Amino acid sequence: MLEEMRIRSLGVIDDAVVELSPGFTAVTGETGAGKTMVVTSLGLLLGGRADAALVRIGAKNAVVEGRVTVPPGARVAVRAEEAGAELDDGALLISRTVSAEGRSRAHLGGRSVPVGVLAELADELVAVHGQTDQQGLLKQARQRQALDRYAGDAVAVPLAKYTEAYRRLRAVSAELAEITTRARERAQEADLLRFGLDEIAAVEPRAGEDVELAEEAERLGHAEALASAATAAHAALAGNPEDPEGLDAATLVAGAQRALDAVRSHDPALAPLADRIAEVGILLRDVAGELAGYADDLDADPLRLAAVEERRAAINGLTRKYGENVTEVLAWAERSAARLTELDGDDERIAELTAERDALRAELGGLAQALTDARTEAAERFAAAVTAELASLAMPHARVSFAIRQTEDPEGVEVGGRTVAYGPSGADEVELLLAPHPGAPARPIAKGASGGELSRVMLAVEVVFAGTDPVPTYLFDEVDAGVGGKAAVEIGRRLAKLAKTAQVVVVTHLPQVAAFADRQLLVEKTDDGSVTRSGVKVLEGEDRVRELSRMLAGQEDSQTARAHAEELLATARGEL
Repeated sequence: MLEEMRIRSLGVIDDAVVELSPGFTAVTGETGAGKTMVVTSLGLLLGGRADAALVRIGAKNAVVEGRVTVPPGARVAVRAEEAGAELDDGALLISRTVSAEGRSRAHLGGRSVPVGVLAELADELVAVHGQTDQQGLLKQARQRQALDRYAGDAVAVPLAKYTEAYRRLRAVSAELAEITTRARERAQEADLLRFGLDEIAAVEPRAGEDVELAEEAERLGHAEALASAATAAHAALAGNPEDPEGLDAATLVAGAQRALDAVRSHDPALAPLADRIAEVGILLRDVAGELAGYADDLDADPLRLAAVEERRAAINGLTRKYGENVTEVLAWAERSAARLTELDGDDERIAELTAERDALRAELGGLAQALTDARTEAAERFAAAVTAELASLAMPHARVSFAIRQTEDPEGVEVGGRTVAYGPSGADEVELLLAPHPGAPARPIAKGASGGELSRVMLAVEVVFAGTDPVPTYLFDEVDAGVGGKAAVEIGRRLAKLAKTAQVVVVTHLPQVAAFADRQLLVEKTDDGSVTRSGVKVLEGEDRVRELSRMLAGQEDSQTARAHAEELLATARGEL
């Protein structure tokens, strides 16, 4: 139950505390006093959209705080504790702050939480209904949702299965359409991939082969210069057989080694130098030998050079098209082979998807039939319950019924032997019909219900829901618009009856409704010439009579209005 709300700097309200109690609370006041801000405040506490325009002019932010009692172990309490909130003596403290820049913050049980958490708790705490909800009831989608809500698990269980199958069908149909509509593009892509793979297969490149061939071509192209240089270097190191008198590095190093070996025993410091010269001699002989072998092995075959250049040209043709080097070309071939396998499997995939689509359509048809059956059964009970409620709302001869029908569509699903259109909620078009008096045809409420009749139909629907899917608190914002006289009295009486099992808060202009309230709150506005402030106070005794008189005649001191107000209160108290 909602115990109280504190509202600061919201709209015309500067700082006000709304104290609520169990039972029926009526919120009244002159037009523009800020009654709607009470509804807006509760909407913010329940995770509604924040709007910077709600912040009072001159204020930095608007703040709404609420205190809600919740029974231990209730789903609301469990979810709040999961979010890190703490209960205060069985009460849950909720706070919402909206800055003048439009930023919003939410707190639950002393813990900062996302606004979405408040929205999750909303359905368990309060049912809010206003004139916008009346307009929503004119839409067939909302009428179907109301019927489904009343039907409970009888519709919810098959609807959950239907929704999952519908989602899968959408995905399968989309993939099937994508494959079939792009068949030509995919065929062209496959042809290009095959051409590239055939071209690469004809060359059969090896990883790193392009580097090896470049090195070999460089060597073969300069074979004579390489051989001449190797021969000259060998002669400089090991001597030229044709010039026995010539000096070479090996002979000179050998002479140096002999000179040091002859005297190394006279100075230990000279021995390491002699050893190092010996090592130089060994290294020179090794290098000279390798140079001789290199020169002998060097191949200057022009035929081999031509073959290498031809192979390089073939590989360069691949790297121009498929990658910077042979490694990238081979990677492209691997990817393309996998993609070609995927493209070549289109026909098989189309067959699989077509079979799955047909199976899903058949499944949807069966589930849609189950939904139709469950809705038809629930519609009879729902209509009877709402009709009974209308009788207590000064519409004793009104009859409510539901029209449940399907539209034929050759591309749809089979339901009841017909192929009909279907959507995310089944194949049913649900429409709420009203016959306001005997002899009148049942017509859609969007066309056949006046504002007052629509208000009572919506109230009747909510009362029926209260018996099947109750919430702790109901808030009605001018749900009695367009109603007066006896009908207003009956609405007040019915709200009082609803308040015996739930907390009911009603924002109203009708004294006939307010008179039945257990508590009446007045939202009043004063103007001191600079700042407008609104306050909320509990009306009792003479104050309540004066307010009802104002609501009746626009004059608090009218004796006739006062007499009527006292009569209304007496009548209401006699029935409560």
